[in-house]
Amino acid sequence: MTNLASMLVTTAARQPERPALRLGDWVISYAELDDASARFAGYLRAHGVKPGDRVALMLPNVPEFATLYYGILRAGGVVVPMNPLLKPREVDYYLDDSGAKGIFAWHTTEQAAVERADEVSLVVEPGRFDEALAAYEPLREVVERDGDDNAVILYTSGTTGQPKGAELTHDNLRRNVEVSIATLLRLGPEDVVFGALPLFHSFGQTIALNCAMAAGACLTLLPRFDAAQALAILVRERVTLFAGVPTMYAALLQAAGSDEPDLSALRTCVSGGAALPVELLRRFEEKFGCIILEGYGLSETSPVASFNHPDRPRKAGTIGTPIAGVEMDVWTVEGKPAPTGEVGEIVIRGHNVMKGYWRRPDATAEAIVDGWFRTGDLGTRDEEGYYRIVDRTKDLVIRGGFNVYPREVEEILYEHPAVAEAAVLGTPHPTLGEEVVAVVALRPGTSATPEELRDHVKRQIAAYKYPRQVWIVPALPKGPTGKILKRSIVVPPPAES
Repeated sequence: MTNLASMLVTTAARQPERPALRLGDWVISYAELDDASARFAGYLRAHGVKPGDRVALMLPNVPEFATLYYGILRAGGVVVPMNPLLKPREVDYYLDDSGAKGIFAWHTTEQAAVERADEVSLVVEPGRFDEALAAYEPLREVVERDGDDNAVILYTSGTTGQPKGAELTHDNLRRNVEVSIATLLRLGPEDVVFGALPLFHSFGQTIALNCAMAAGACLTLLPRFDAAQALAILVRERVTLFAGVPTMYAALLQAAGSDEPDLSALRTCVSGGAALPVELLRRFEEKFGCIILEGYGLSETSPVASFNHPDRPRKAGTIGTPIAGVEMDVWTVEGKPAPTGEVGEIVIRGHNVMKGYWRRPDATAEAIVDGWFRTGDLGTRDEEGYYRIVDRTKDLVIRGGFNVYPREVEEILYEHPAVAEAAVLGTPHPTLGEEVVAVVALRPGTSATPEELRDHVKRQIAAYKYPRQVWIVPALPKGPTGKILKRSIVVPPPAES
């Protein structure tokens, strides 16, 4: 069966009583998760949701996320995952652009989602959510979908324009899960997967949620990452697979301090989302006795594209080699293969590459050339086929594993009446990887303090996006065409926070 939801249904039929999800003392079996997703699919059908309709999710890492995710897929719908930290203007854009039929938001999220609610949508709260679904006939069958039909639309963006929805198909995601389980993670029913990566992100969805459900493993959840809590869970639940971003590994080391927590069950760690410093990798492995496999991918690649494989030599500081069924190359600016060792743009082709950007044919044609997805990342390939990221052609800032797109922040800065010019960039940060910094020139005859400009942005976008430092300068450096030269801007590094 092509529908991604069939992974859950198949596992539930094979091992109904085994734990699927755990949050603290709350344990949900595969049979219970299967039934809850069927009941939610029935709710959606009763409210007129048809195959192909988009439905938005705005939940943290709680068991209800899985219920909603698989329920939408089961009904033939398309999941539009959204960060619970998004503010009203962001919520409005995602819903309007995707044409979502409804939105299901966690009860502690921004009121923006509640304000957009209609007869289809619900505010999701433990207990009351189950009561709301109890009256609906469960949809036991899984609506058949073609492999090329959209399963998830994940919003991402470059440094220009509004966020774009990456169309990930059932085949994209299913095949990425199958390859990840078989060749990288080697998961089975006895495994316990740590679920701290945000499930609204492609990394968390594929490596944690979908891989765990397909393999019949238990996914133990942590709604908001806290290193001390994470260590306690790793020890108590005998976690065997940890997936995280580099800042999580740094935080775990700091939280452990001189203690020696028993992580003997931990078999594999995987890292992605940003470059993992070699020294951090070395210190973590020495402290906890578990190898870290570093990989690479993007939302547009479902996301896994390459990895340091467990059955091959690892090369610290590299993103490994392509996974099965995926090709990678390095291109020159002319779009030709670059010689071994030379820097160029990394391109990807394979079963993992998205169908396109939702309703953006021009952007799709620019990003996918003859089947090759142009990542915008600069890298090299060595003589053994290992890839290394060296820089970005895009000005993307990765703060603590979260993507921050400068243009979005700049647009809000420009809305302030005192701002004449603005540039947002990332500067190195000792624990977050990068911090968001804004450099601003004011209009003649106006005034504004850095704190005022910072708070102006902070009120309108998610907390991880706003600039912690704002520098006011007479003018920003420009090239001959008048374009602001971000690479010529020098700002002091941010203090550790």
